[in-house]
Amino acid sequence: MSTRRMIAWAGVFTAAGLAVLGFTVFVIGVIVELFLLRQRPLSDELSPAMQLALIGLCLSALMVLCGFALVGLLLAVQTRRQAPGYGEAYRFIQQMQFSQAIPLLEQAVARGRETPEVLMLLTTAYANTGQLAKAQATADRAVQLFPLDPNSYITLANGYRQQASYEAAASALQRATELDPNQPGFVYAEQGFLDLTAGNRARAMEAFRRAAQHHLPEMYSVRVYYHLANDYREAGNHAEAEAATARMLAARAGLDAWEPILRTLDTTSYGTALRYELANIAQAIAVAEARRE
Repeated sequence: MSTRRMIAWAGVFTAAGLAVLGFTVFVIGVIVELFLLRQRPLSDELSPAMQLALIGLCLSALMVLCGFALVGLLLAVQTRRQAPGYGEAYRFIQQMQFSQAIPLLEQAVARGRETPEVLMLLTTAYANTGQLAKAQATADRAVQLFPLDPNSYITLANGYRQQASYEAAASALQRATELDPNQPGFVYAEQGFLDLTAGNRARAMEAFRRAAQHHLPEMYSVRVYYHLANDYREAGNHAEAEAATARMLAARAGLDAWEPILRTLDTTSYGTALRYELANIAQAIAVAEARRE
C-alpha cells in the first residue's frame, strides 16, 4: 500500500473515531439534561449540557461526511487505476467465461493499464482456454513489472500450475506469503495443495496449518481439514485429528463448489488429481458421519 493510500485510510479511521466521539458526547449531554438537570428552572438559554450535546452532534455529522468523502475518493482512485472493462472482465472470469474476458483484458494491457490485478486475470483466462504459452508470458511479465507485489507471484503460480509445474507454483506462492505474511488463508491452502501434489508433504502440512489459522471458505476448509485430520491421525494425535474431522464435516458443502472448477481442469493432470482427492474426501466424510451415528 502506498504512503498516500495509508494516509487516506488513516484519515478515514480518524474521521470514524471522531464521529463516534461526537455522538457519544451528544448522548451524554442529552442524558445529563434530561435526567440530572430536570429540576432546573426553564430558561430561554441553552444549558451548558445541551450546548455540549449539540457540539458533539455537529462534530459527528461533519466527520461522517468527511469519512464518506475520503472513502469515495479512495474508490475513485482505485477505479481509475483499472482499465475500462476490468469489472466486466472480472465478472466473466467469475462465470468461467474466460474467452470473453480475454479481449477486454488484452485491451487494458494495450492501453498501458498493466496492474497486477489485470495481469492475474489475463493469466487465468489464457490458462483456462489452453493458451499456456501466453499465460506463462503474462505471468512472467507481472513479476518483471511488479517484483515486490505478492499478487505477481500468485499470478506466476497460476501459470506454473496450468503447466503441471507444481513445485515451481508452490514456491511462487511461498514467495508471495514471504512478501506479505498477511495473505488470505486460501493462498496458504493453495500452496499446501500444490506442495502436496509435488510430493513435498512436510511443507504442505505447514501451509495447511497456516491456512487453518484464518477463516476459510468452505470449499478450501473441507480440503484443508481433510489433509490435517489424516496427518494428525498418522502422527497419533487423535484429539487433534477428531477436531480437524469435525471441521471437515462442518464444511462438507464446500465440495460442491469444486465441480465447475473441475470442468475447466478436466484435461489437466492437476484436474485428475483433484478429482481423486475430492472423491477421497467424500468417502472420508461418509465414514466419519457413519461413525458418529
